[in-house]
Amino acid sequence: MNFRSIYCLLLVIPVFASAQQADYASKAAKLVSEMTLEEKTMLLGGDGWWQTHAIKRLEIPSIFMTDGPHGLRKATGSALGLAVPATCFPTASALASSWNKELIKRVGFALAEESQANDVQILLGPGINMKRSPLGGRNFEYLSEDPVLAGKMAAAYIQGVQSGGVGTSVKHFAVNNQEFERMTSSSNLDERTLHEIYLTAFEIAVKEGKPWTVMASYNKINGLYATENALLLRNILRKNWGFEGFVVSDWGAVNNRVNGVTAGMNLEMPGSGDVNQNELIKAVKDGTLPVAVLDESVTQLLAVILKAKDSHQSGAKFDADQHNTLAREAGGESIVLLKNENHILPLNLNKQKIAVIGGFAKIPRYQGAGSSQVNPIKISNAYAELQKIAGDRVITYAEGYRNEDQTSAKLISEAVAAAKNADVAVLFVGLPDSYESEGFDRSSMDMPIAHNQLVSAVAAVQKNIIVVIMNGSAITMPWLSKVKGVVEGWLGGQAGGGAIADVLSGRVNPSGKLSETFAKAINDTPTALEFPGLNQQANYGEGIFIGYRYYDQRKIAPQFPFGYGLSYTSFTYSDLELSAASIQDTDSLSVKVKVKNTGQVAGKEIVQLYISSNEATISHPVKELKAFTKLALAPGEEKTAQFKLGRRDFAYYDTGLHDWAVKPGIFQVRVGGASTDLPLQQNVEVKLEKPVVLALNRNSMLKDFRSHPKGKVFYPILMKSFGLDLTQKPDEKLSEEQKRAKEKTSHMVMTLLNDLPVYKLVTFSGGKFSNKMLDDILSQVQ
Repeated sequence: MNFRSIYCLLLVIPVFASAQQADYASKAAKLVSEMTLEEKTMLLGGDGWWQTHAIKRLEIPSIFMTDGPHGLRKATGSALGLAVPATCFPTASALASSWNKELIKRVGFALAEESQANDVQILLGPGINMKRSPLGGRNFEYLSEDPVLAGKMAAAYIQGVQSGGVGTSVKHFAVNNQEFERMTSSSNLDERTLHEIYLTAFEIAVKEGKPWTVMASYNKINGLYATENALLLRNILRKNWGFEGFVVSDWGAVNNRVNGVTAGMNLEMPGSGDVNQNELIKAVKDGTLPVAVLDESVTQLLAVILKAKDSHQSGAKFDADQHNTLAREAGGESIVLLKNENHILPLNLNKQKIAVIGGFAKIPRYQGAGSSQVNPIKISNAYAELQKIAGDRVITYAEGYRNEDQTSAKLISEAVAAAKNADVAVLFVGLPDSYESEGFDRSSMDMPIAHNQLVSAVAAVQKNIIVVIMNGSAITMPWLSKVKGVVEGWLGGQAGGGAIADVLSGRVNPSGKLSETFAKAINDTPTALEFPGLNQQANYGEGIFIGYRYYDQRKIAPQFPFGYGLSYTSFTYSDLELSAASIQDTDSLSVKVKVKNTGQVAGKEIVQLYISSNEATISHPVKELKAFTKLALAPGEEKTAQFKLGRRDFAYYDTGLHDWAVKPGIFQVRVGGASTDLPLQQNVEVKLEKPVVLALNRNSMLKDFRSHPKGKVFYPILMKSFGLDLTQKPDEKLSEEQKRAKEKTSHMVMTLLNDLPVYKLVTFSGGKFSNKMLDDILSQVQ
């Protein structure tokens, strides 16, 4: 049975059904009842850097965890030593730009095969923190600035890995968006921003992917460490989202072990010997930590350990060549064509004289730096792969820069000479790993000076330039107007060189679209004044307006917008159809749209659906991504993309209710090929089946009474207590000028009063409106 057959079989026959989950929990609970206090507390700490403790007496095995997410990094020898050879797939920023859920699912399954072959039970990924700023040092390891794209791609990745009997660990939970002071910094944000932007991707991943584990992050959230945050770990993660696995700390993230267990953080990694174990034992003995809470934590961990034991495939192997082919396919589908002036691409390698310039063409930057660094089985480079395709025709090469970010007059001169003698110059530039890595944030959006100098120098002598970028996050492009082609190659993994060659030569039609906005300059970005947060305080003053939400709201044109990407063919959209013009908020809405390939070659189009609202009483983004799909279309072929929207797609997070709510009204369903290219739009009215009414109390404002079904009766009475009679007619004896002056004064007073907490009427009226009168009114409006 081949790779694809096994993969499809595992997708239609889930490895673990809910009944089996309950069975593992039951078995775990029985084992916990037989464990000593010392055994329980030992199990909640790692046995060294990468594995859990085994308890031979009870036949409880150890499980092994290792870094991902774009490849297996199982270290040999020391904790951070050389890793076993493994397939290095494109990093998250690249894979997300494929917008292909089935593709990332296949990558996930391949990672599971390699994990099984290396006796690894938990792969530490995917990373789904939001790209709050393009300067985030770990952005290459995260999927997107948009929670729906990140959540859906993460869920597919999880499904792929876990269909192969290997667990995942969704990270880093939560609001972990900078590397600077990451172990002590507090991410300070309001409740709505937390839920709408920073938790939604995790929610989708947990509900749809059902990961075995979730990794708690280093940082604090509003002053409380993530590893001790019961609101996140117990209320939201387990109670609201139904998470059934265990929570593991990021490596070294534990602050107070007892508080962590109490809050719902199960496994401390790496192990701390008996230091924190003794703290737990002491807390149980003195009653600080109830035995029931300890047992619950151990049971949750042990259920996954038992599941992992049963899922292990002894003697498993994988086909390295097959995985390399998949890595090349994934890399090719992730590449984004950003500019193609005069159809300079694809290259004609049989006729054109090509000069390839830039050190990355031969020594590529293909992955990020830090804990996710994979020891690749093999590496391809774009120059060699292009030369293979060109055959006997020689492609000239000039280095352009050395040591990733240094150049010289000699290197520039050689590059210029090569470019002069060519029909087309293809320049390979980007970000060295010293510019973006785990552990530190980027200091600017710019590429190394040497790379920009190289592009400018070549542009002075050659008008046909294609720039290929190798990077993990957005960059500035001061030379953009001087070049005809720009290819975003990302960090494309070990087969990235071949993938780039496929796209440049036309063997693969580029179909990736940006999973993050590329701003023109750092000062245009939403966090320009507040990133990174200093003095251990990261204040999220931009609120819900990150990424394209911010650029839309501020009407700032980015260099390249979210969801943007070109193709070697063209597509048209038509016949947008909604299943209803009006729905209740509890109904679903079906959406159909036709997409046609109007070009001469086969291609893939990413169909994006956004929702806009005209509700004026709530601050909303101009539009928000709610669904997407990728269609493969032959020349002239037309297909129908179908979506189903539900209540949540029209909802916002109401901080008064501490829950998601829908404001009734007219919403726009907008469909197209990029966030700034949505040619089709239709309105739908959303009504509330059961309106939600906030309870009135002494702190409610007067305007809350005006809009309340029962409170509006008392609104005139409350106003009259302040001396305003809303039933009084204007004095006809006043002149027009006096009337206008009185209207202005009345408007000012009404505005002030409407924002007044109702209890203040007692003091403002000098007691004429008493506390008893207020209490009587409040009792009638409940």
